[in-house]
Amino acid sequence: MSRSVILALDQGTTSSRSIVFDRSGRPLASVKRELGQGFPAPGLVTHDPEEIWSGQLTTAREAMAAARLEAADVAAIGIANQRETTIVWDRVSGAPVAPAIVWQSRVTASFCERLRSDGHEPLFRRRTGLPLDAYFSGPKIRHLLDAEPSFRARAERGELAFGTVDSFLLWRLTGGRVHATDVSNASRTLLFDIHRLAWDEELCRIVGVPAAMLPEVRPTGGPFGETDPDLFGGPIPIGSLVGDQQAATFGQACLATGDTKVTYGTGAFLLANTGPTPIPSSNGLLTTILWRLGASEPPAYALEGSVFIAGAAIGWLRDGLGAIDRSEDVEVLAASVEDSDGVVFVPAFVGLGAPHWDPDARGLIVGLTRGTTTAHLARATLEAIACSVREVTDAMARDAGAPIVELRADGGAAANDLLMQIQANLCGIPLSRPVVHETTAWGAAALAGLAVGLWSSPDEVAALRSVDRRFEPLWDPDRIGLTMATWRRAVERSRGWATAGGS
Repeated sequence: MSRSVILALDQGTTSSRSIVFDRSGRPLASVKRELGQGFPAPGLVTHDPEEIWSGQLTTAREAMAAARLEAADVAAIGIANQRETTIVWDRVSGAPVAPAIVWQSRVTASFCERLRSDGHEPLFRRRTGLPLDAYFSGPKIRHLLDAEPSFRARAERGELAFGTVDSFLLWRLTGGRVHATDVSNASRTLLFDIHRLAWDEELCRIVGVPAAMLPEVRPTGGPFGETDPDLFGGPIPIGSLVGDQQAATFGQACLATGDTKVTYGTGAFLLANTGPTPIPSSNGLLTTILWRLGASEPPAYALEGSVFIAGAAIGWLRDGLGAIDRSEDVEVLAASVEDSDGVVFVPAFVGLGAPHWDPDARGLIVGLTRGTTTAHLARATLEAIACSVREVTDAMARDAGAPIVELRADGGAAANDLLMQIQANLCGIPLSRPVVHETTAWGAAALAGLAVGLWSSPDEVAALRSVDRRFEPLWDPDRIGLTMATWRRAVERSRGWATAGGS
């Protein structure tokens, strides 16, 4: 089996997972470990970086053991990571100086608003493709540096390193020898010029991030060095680093212009491949880098819409309300009624993402009557996820100047047949679900395999994708229009709620 498999490390918001794939794209072993989250203050979500590292290393070793692999059997490691989550560590000891600030955190919202008020947003939009929002990493770095008086001076002297989760894992895997990231993760920081493919000194100065702490930016296909031999009993090449949503896009074989995927996880993340041309958004979307396969290759770009809450809304039904015992129970409960009976749920727990970008929006349930049951609320939850996605597909079509003809769905909630059918109905286009649901891990594995020559071309990888089920739309345009109009009315009532006096 020498050098014939890929080990994918899929480090996400709620878990660390490792999956071994063979050359046919078949998973041979998969191990998952839950990851805790901290909520130390309103709007602040944290991870323990040491828990990220230990969980990811443990699952990697256990997956290799389950597949009966030695280091010499593994062609490469591919790493997919939760994006925007921010870690700062000491370059000598490798120890984090503070908990990681998770992408969901809103603690930098006021700083971003100040930058907008000062007129900086057009510059950031033009160079990074991103709005000034607390979602992104750069302001989080500043927040960490401001937390302790000595941190900024140490960062300016090069004693502290910044990384998103990919970069932190790479540092640990290589024994501190490589401090790097890839273009997909760099493009999520508000500090990276997606046209020049370089850190932008002016943007770093405006945000207040010393350039000395930033990682080297490399193509998604590396190379990224080798693991420390002591970790797995021998060195393993590290073939790719890639943001989780970009990894899922590659794993879904969205290689042609217009190909679009949606990943249902904690949030819902849609990316539409726009090819070698970055398209500025006029409709509340992000312009981002998908991947760059090698140093001689141009990057591929995408329009992206990030819905902050999707699967997390189902989790709230389970943990917050006790309406279901397991997340998968929502499908049976929601299917027990024909519709939501007029109930609309806007799960804006952490504000609204694309296309609204309203950090002051808050969750809202309207349309309750004496006859409302938990089944109606469960149905409204699935409809809320689908309506949020439909808003983003509409924005993508307007920006790209062409309709989306198919959605490729993955992620945990993609296993919910009722949600998938509602989604196809609302978008009015077919939706396909692949046999291999773990498209994030598979995308990272495929990119790593390409980098080390296990596969010869992206088309060879794309040919490995097979469809589990295809959902055809069943609703007429009038029903779609009425549902979306009702949704938009509810969204407007949720907006600005956290501002003084509400709205």
